[in-house]
Amino acid sequence: MLKLYFSPGSCSQASHIALEEAGAAYEAERIDFGRQQQRSAEFLRVNPKGRVPALVTDRGVITESPAILAYIGQRFADTPVGIPQDPFEFARIQSFNAYLCSTVHVAHAHKRRGSRWADDPAVIEAMTLKVASNMSDCFDLIENTMFSGPWVMGETYSIADPYLFTFTSWLEGDGVDPRRFAKVYEHSQRMAERPAVKKVLSVVAG
Repeated sequence: MLKLYFSPGSCSQASHIALEEAGAAYEAERIDFGRQQQRSAEFLRVNPKGRVPALVTDRGVITESPAILAYIGQRFADTPVGIPQDPFEFARIQSFNAYLCSTVHVAHAHKRRGSRWADDPAVIEAMTLKVASNMSDCFDLIENTMFSGPWVMGETYSIADPYLFTFTSWLEGDGVDPRRFAKVYEHSQRMAERPAVKKVLSVVAG
């Protein structure tokens, strides 16, 4: 059975939703960042990076959201999150997810994880003050050039949708009104009605 290590509100939510969408048999184990469980010896044996998500499979551990999402999409190909067989279409999904991972997530992390990049409190504060504008710029690009609608890739739901939904949920905390981005905001409302999303959010709330 698969085992997903997750933390509420983190990027691991996307993998959690994808597993539910796939109807996978899995176990979810919460990692409490407030108690620094990601730094515990037990978890570091699973993922030496000390981050979530981490997915334990019968062949080993997979880390990094785009890799986990792609794995779920390939393993459960005949489900709503199954990846397309066409190489170009799969590359489009990977391109979108890579942008979220490498650019948008980093922009968001400067608010709460500034110490990863600087030790000077003034520098960390300056990075924090840039988060709202940087996230706005990222979502302007997504809204206007990357999002097809009604789902990220167009008419077909994909592994990119739970990933975008998770990032959209961070906007208000970053000082950005998600309603500024009409298509993305409507997407988040549409996602919130999916049974898999409701189940994951109820687990996290519990």
